[in-house]
Amino acid sequence: MDLLPETFRQWFAGKGWQPRAHQLELLGKVRGGASALLIAPTGAGKTLAGFLPSLTDLEARGPIPPGSAFTGIHTLYISPLKALAVDIERNLMKPVREMNLAVTIENRTGDTPQHKRQRQKQRPPDILLTTPEQLALLIASDDAARFFRDLKYVVLDELHSLVTSKRGHLLALGLARLRQHAPDLKAIGLSATVADPMDLQSWLVPQKADGPNHAALVTAAGGARPLITILRSEDRIPWSGHSARYAVPVIYEEIKAHKTTLIFVNTRSQAELLFQELWTINDDSLPIALHHGSLDVGQRRKVEAAMAENKLRAVVATSTLDLGIDWGDVDLVIHAGAPKGASRLAQRIGRANHRMDEPSRAILVPANRFEVLECQAALDANYINAQDTPPSGEGALDVLAQHVLGMACADPFHADDLYEEVTSALPYSWLDRETFDRVLDFAATGGYALKSYERYAKIRQRADGTWRVANPQTAQQYRLNIGTIVEMPMLNVRLVKRNKLGSLGRGGAVLGKVEEYFLEALSQGDTFLFGGKVLRFEGIRENECLVSTAYSSDPKIPAYAGGKFPLSTYLADGVRKLLSGSEQWVGLPEQVRDWLEVQKEVSVLPARDQMLVETFPRASRFFMVIYPFEGRLAHQTCGMLLTRRLDRMGAKPLGFVATDYSLAIWGLEDMGAMIRLGRLRLSELFDEDMLGDDLEAWLNESWMLKRTFRNCAVIAGLIERRHPGQEKTGRQVTVSADLIYDVLRSHEPDHILLQATRQEAAAGLLDIARLGAMLNRIKGHILHKALDRISPLAVPVLLEIGRETVQGEAQESLLAEAAEDLIMDAMQASV
Repeated sequence: MDLLPETFRQWFAGKGWQPRAHQLELLGKVRGGASALLIAPTGAGKTLAGFLPSLTDLEARGPIPPGSAFTGIHTLYISPLKALAVDIERNLMKPVREMNLAVTIENRTGDTPQHKRQRQKQRPPDILLTTPEQLALLIASDDAARFFRDLKYVVLDELHSLVTSKRGHLLALGLARLRQHAPDLKAIGLSATVADPMDLQSWLVPQKADGPNHAALVTAAGGARPLITILRSEDRIPWSGHSARYAVPVIYEEIKAHKTTLIFVNTRSQAELLFQELWTINDDSLPIALHHGSLDVGQRRKVEAAMAENKLRAVVATSTLDLGIDWGDVDLVIHAGAPKGASRLAQRIGRANHRMDEPSRAILVPANRFEVLECQAALDANYINAQDTPPSGEGALDVLAQHVLGMACADPFHADDLYEEVTSALPYSWLDRETFDRVLDFAATGGYALKSYERYAKIRQRADGTWRVANPQTAQQYRLNIGTIVEMPMLNVRLVKRNKLGSLGRGGAVLGKVEEYFLEALSQGDTFLFGGKVLRFEGIRENECLVSTAYSSDPKIPAYAGGKFPLSTYLADGVRKLLSGSEQWVGLPEQVRDWLEVQKEVSVLPARDQMLVETFPRASRFFMVIYPFEGRLAHQTCGMLLTRRLDRMGAKPLGFVATDYSLAIWGLEDMGAMIRLGRLRLSELFDEDMLGDDLEAWLNESWMLKRTFRNCAVIAGLIERRHPGQEKTGRQVTVSADLIYDVLRSHEPDHILLQATRQEAAAGLLDIARLGAMLNRIKGHILHKALDRISPLAVPVLLEIGRETVQGEAQESLLAEAAEDLIMDAMQASV
């Protein structure tokens, strides 16, 4: 308590509170000159702890006399969400007013009026609450040094959610620049869920050869353990699917029994479906709302305000409500579908009962049988407080290119100085000078193949050796196009015919829209199911997907349910552990235990370190089902590569389907017999060299790199979406990107943006690192089981063949009827 000024001690006493130990410890470490990371559960007073160094310092300073010289901002707060910055302003102003502190607090987001932004530059508040994009704009202005010269503290909220994305890379570079303006500033990171604290501790401070290279760590003790249960339903748990429709009546009863319920799902389509189902049975006319990123911002703000005022009984939401906004009296969280990660579950559960000393209550609702296992693994992880947040990773080169241009807009710089500054940020501490110089050359010329075009020369070297923005128009364009979030468009699916010469026509009916990420993985000639028809992918022309009728009943890629979170490595291992030991099945529903027992009888359950491969015939096709449990992205990539290999081996594969848990491939040849006769060796099929030539060949044939390049080109500033008074359409951006991509591949294949494109595809869209780790893990541990019919474990993945987004009861009934034959065959195999 001695650390707190008298004003603060009286305020705590007046509330009947005692400052928590971690709040005082953080205050002491920061006052002692250290940056710090605070890890504390929801409701532990993280926000107040993060601002105590600022508020006590400002209280000691007192009010600034009128007519004083310009004073820059004292504290910068950075949030991943605009709504969170607004919420923090409201919550922080309350103690400031109650203690009568002479402290000004304002927010600055994309919604802040221009006149207010200009006034903030002339008369900055003491504490500015903002986002990574607004920070990038502020440091790129020519008065940035004056604005930030008095900066003492940077508070980074929900740090774990910021550092793993390109927004985090941009923020890390911004923090490095702030240290140039205010060398003594201290960074304070706040987070509730952290797998590797040292990663975030290092992220908070400059990386220097002479160290120390990490911030101090403060961890809040205790906190009430959450009360988490897995839904027990009288209805049969589905074998596959993601809707959790079977549980809607039980969810509705829970809503009626609680004050306010937050219902989390993993995708927007799941949110829409569940919201619709709840309203269908809402006989009590309870106020139930929907919240996801595709809704109009005004509608989202209305829902948030109603929640804060406790006017709603339930809200169905995606990750838009994950983070630490105080939503009033939420007393129950329901997670419809498996959480996909232990840390994500902990974050979402923390939305209920926003108090540290009282338990949050949550119900997990598995959408299918494999998700029962995943929910159990997540519950076990929560019991031991296990975390699986991803590491911060290497900084992206397209983000660095954007930052280089921004720094040239602010002030002239020497390349040596900027390189030292950039590499002090953890995500770019790996960066060698040659790569940095290539990024610098890109900003100056666009690269070798584009250097003859004046519009790509955005910075110029002056006589004194410093670099400066080429002209005021370039600086204006930079400010209009800043940021790292590129919307993924929907493409029209247009049915076309080939003429007698084999060329594609231009007319044809539009069958609907499909998300672009599904098409990125396709090569010309691949077939897929859409609107009940098997279509042949012909290519992408501008912003349209061209297809022709496929004269086949076997789509190669029957469905790709993208937009889901990948199953975390930690939970994947937890599911493998559950499968391997029947002594751990005690808490599972009886129907799930029966499913696994029959699997043991008719096939086998793999040990924790094994990968099971089953082969069996069915309906004039031969199937190979693989159980890696490595997540949909890695399985999707694996399926693409395995079908290429199997084709070379003579297995005549027709297609594949992937889920988070398994992967099924079917073909015309008996793959089980090929393995038995030695014509197909599993050790060769799953050799790590599939990530070499096979991967390269597939990438060159698919549209994935071209679409990834577009995103990188937009972020790097090569293609500008926005111009004064106008904005390019998605089609115009795509056409520009496609033309430049073709030029660079032909004339400068080692262009820095092509390098950035491949890095992004490998890290995100393909999950190459995880696939590589899996191939290494299963060496010598592949277990093959040849069967004469489908196994119970294979039923869920085979049910995904032909499955599309369920849009009504009729389609659900058809799927159910088709499933019965599979299920009966599998479960009667033991008779």
